[in-house]
Amino acid sequence: MRLKDLQLFTVAPPAPGWGGRYWTFVKLTTDDGIEGIGECYVSTVGPAAMKAVIEDVFTRHMEGESAENIELMYRRVYSSGFTQRPDPTVMGAFAGLEIACWDILGKARNRPVWALLGGKMNERIRAYTYLYPAPGDTDPDFWVNPDKAAEAALRYVGLGFTAVKFDPAGPYTIRGGHQPAMSDITRSVAFCKAIREAVGDRADLLFGTHGQFTTAGAIRLAQAIEPYQPLWFEEPIPPDNLLEFAEVSRHTSLPIATGERFTTKTEFATVLRTGGAKILQPALGRLGGIWEAKKLAAIAEPFNAEMAPHLYAGPVEWAANIHLATSIPNLLIAETIETGGSFHQALINHTITWEDGYILPPEEPGLGIEFNEALALAHPYEGSRLHLEMQEAPCDYRHGNRFEGGAPSSET
Repeated sequence: MRLKDLQLFTVAPPAPGWGGRYWTFVKLTTDDGIEGIGECYVSTVGPAAMKAVIEDVFTRHMEGESAENIELMYRRVYSSGFTQRPDPTVMGAFAGLEIACWDILGKARNRPVWALLGGKMNERIRAYTYLYPAPGDTDPDFWVNPDKAAEAALRYVGLGFTAVKFDPAGPYTIRGGHQPAMSDITRSVAFCKAIREAVGDRADLLFGTHGQFTTAGAIRLAQAIEPYQPLWFEEPIPPDNLLEFAEVSRHTSLPIATGERFTTKTEFATVLRTGGAKILQPALGRLGGIWEAKKLAAIAEPFNAEMAPHLYAGPVEWAANIHLATSIPNLLIAETIETGGSFHQALINHTITWEDGYILPPEEPGLGIEFNEALALAHPYEGSRLHLEMQEAPCDYRHGNRFEGGAPSSET
């Protein structure tokens, strides 16, 4: 069961593009013919460069190795080039390859991955979604209109969701943390008020920020929305200021959630030690894979911290999240794209079931999904832009701020 061949797929989801501009999938094949699929959630370099990184990580550290030796391969990659520190690009490349190894191991043993991680702790996985416009609704004001957000929240709660996420405070800039415009705070309060009035106590409010504020700015915003009792205040400051998360946490009653941009357990360890966050949101395709996430969940337990796996990528990372979530005792909730995402589900031949607000763990061997290679090849990404991109312009304190809600910009 030694790793022999690697194939990559860079797939562009059709409009509206929920989940990013493109997704990077890897397929590994062993010398005895077992195939495994994985996904890399990396957006630091373009797809051509990322392809080269993935191929280098595979040939340098994994080719010819037993798919069972995940710990050994992880240490090789983590230590590559005399580093032994989190590298989001290299570890992201390994993460997708590692997920594919788990798919292989499950298939070899005819068991789902969750069974190899300690078994089924959770019979079903509570799910949440971002608020997205209804099909056919192309009104750009959706992202800044509290009434439209409330309508969307009510629609998702009607489907069975018990938590919805929104991020009205934009923008995401390369300039690091900034003070929110007063209009951003006003809009954020209006969103919380409208959504809370629409759904009552039937759903939790998950307030996202994507790490765009200074410590003081994050505290101001948190205190403004506290009356509406969001379940969490997500990534309030940039991920390069790990010690400052604790300062935000000390000044608000809202639980702090973070982690979609963290790589390996070592970065999470800092916010756990300092009390900076009690809800951890690893993106398994960036963190370092399923085994690293299982370790992180165990480390979080004595800190009384909960896990909420992040998803803004494709369906293979979603599947990996689900197997992790099935196996851990400190699961809070797992992100999904609406009820699974039409193109997401099509890429895996509808092999994951979302039902009445919950995801049901797959019972088939490996990740339990059927990757549709023909569909993936029919939707190649042939551009050179990044999965997600931040704006260079600073926060606009005069004319107000707008953002795209995660949909990729036009290629033109």
